[in-house]
Amino acid sequence: MPIIINGEQREFAGDVRTTLLDFLRRDCGLTGTKKGCDHGQCGACTVLVNGQRINSCLSLAVMHEGDEIETIEGLGTPTQLHPLQAAFLEHDGYQCGYCTPGQICSAKALLAEVRYGWASFVSSDLTGEVRLTREEVSERMSGNLCRCGAYSNIVDAILKTAGAGQ
Repeated sequence: MPIIINGEQREFAGDVRTTLLDFLRRDCGLTGTKKGCDHGQCGACTVLVNGQRINSCLSLAVMHEGDEIETIEGLGTPTQLHPLQAAFLEHDGYQCGYCTPGQICSAKALLAEVRYGWASFVSSDLTGEVRLTREEVSERMSGNLCRCGAYSNIVDAILKTAGAGQ
């Protein structure tokens, strides 16, 4: 069954119990997506499915026939970084780096949510324009943990990218 991963069609023909995370890492060789808690609590495995973020450890690969999956490997290259990757470097939003792929994928979805006008739990007006404040970013990124505590730098990187219109 076909799954589009980073713009390339891949075939999944494995065990139906295989998580999307394990398929990406083991079968596709895309090891940027990390296995953290394996319970959907840390966000290290965050990828984009049809533009929306999910915890790939909680999703079965077989559920994604025809879906477009984007991992950290699909966002940029070492010579042509995605604006979020560049901002994370500029603002030291990575420390040990283990959570960074999930943080960046989640941040990309966060920026899209704001463009779509989706409110969050801390949005003061559910019908008005979403203002991306530090509190908004913190709330929207709350599903991604950083054991090093680089949160303020991560928020700075996201706000910088948002200000650049990304």
